[in-house]
Amino acid sequence: MDHIDALVKQFQDKDIKAFETLYKMYSNSIHGVVYNIVKDTAISDELMQDVFIKAWNSAESYNSSKGRFFTWILNIARNAAIDKTRSKAFRQSKQNLDASFFVDIIAGNSNLDNQTDAIGIKKFVNQLGEKCKVLIEYLYFKGYTQKEVAETLDIPIGTVKTRNRSCIQKLRDIVL
Repeated sequence: MDHIDALVKQFQDKDIKAFETLYKMYSNSIHGVVYNIVKDTAISDELMQDVFIKAWNSAESYNSSKGRFFTWILNIARNAAIDKTRSKAFRQSKQNLDASFFVDIIAGNSNLDNQTDAIGIKKFVNQLGEKCKVLIEYLYFKGYTQKEVAETLDIPIGTVKTRNRSCIQKLRDIVL
């Protein structure tokens, strides 16, 4: 059992020191991913706290045979951020934003390099082909659903699903 596995086991056993250590290890990365979706520091801060509390409360549902702890908590964060952007209150709060917010979104969303830097996978994603880079950007960094990606890229949803599986497998092969 390596250091991370032992730490995660302690976390699952509700060891507050393990919580604090994992929080220090992953909070910046989680915050970066959440911010890339919601584009609001205060909301990102709040969601990051919520993510760690949710992970703490459902720690027993983490299974190391299904993937790394970081990936598990990253998925919790990504889903929380996407849920937040789809909420009525969030959409209403963004109705009267100034143009600089939209310029930031346009500039930020077109640059996968900056977004992948937030979680340290830039060098791996850049090794993928252009179709995979675009798909991963939309699905995992912009928070699009597979249906939205299909509509945006004007390709069948089945192609999006197949390409997503293929691209994630290529990414796994590169990382591992």
